[in-house]
Amino acid sequence: MAFDGCFVTGTDTGVGKTLISTALLQALARRHRRVVGMKPVAAGLIEHQGAWVSEDVLALRAASTVAVPPELDNPVALAEPIAPHLAAAHAGRHVGVTELLAAHRALKAQADVVLVEGAGGWRVPLNGTETLADLARAIGAPVVLVVGLRLGCLNHALLTAEAIRADGLELAGWVANAIDPDMPCREENIHTLRRWLPAPLLGRVPYQTPAPAAGEIVLDLPESWQ
Repeated sequence: MAFDGCFVTGTDTGVGKTLISTALLQALARRHRRVVGMKPVAAGLIEHQGAWVSEDVLALRAASTVAVPPELDNPVALAEPIAPHLAAAHAGRHVGVTELLAAHRALKAQADVVLVEGAGGWRVPLNGTETLADLARAIGAPVVLVVGLRLGCLNHALLTAEAIRADGLELAGWVANAIDPDMPCREENIHTLRRWLPAPLLGRVPYQTPAPAAGEIVLDLPESWQ
């Protein structure tokens, strides 16, 4: 089956999923003509050109080569920067896999490759019975795991990889993103992850302030992603 997209998740919130997603989009755009990013659920909005929008969504749109209606690349935009199911409940809105999957299918009709960026980690709830992992399963795309390098990342990364496999999905690779400048034994932690994670290391992002631009990040994409 030809490659037509991936799902980006993280070991936690705030580990750099959007930065890596934009870098992936730019790398994919060198292989595919029509590439678009999707943030199914965004919680936390800013005012931009007279509209309320997620900063993550703006970054994904800037890295995409296809412009699409906002209800497709970000079907659910919630004002409060909290867990999606809580933000949805506060807004009086139900968010479910069926709605998000319909938007994803519409995007696939307009692009060669659709990159989906999750919210938080793998098992973030959407409602009382569904999580973002259920959406990832419905999409069926290979998964890229962003590992935020800080104390505790080994457990978070290994448990996430285990959950991805248990859900029947392919962990296509992982990216090591240094988010704690004072993390002890960073190289030893990366070595441990390379030994234990059942997928290749696609790239490493060093700690720097401000964060590097997506175009500065070098990623080694799987050969099958042609």
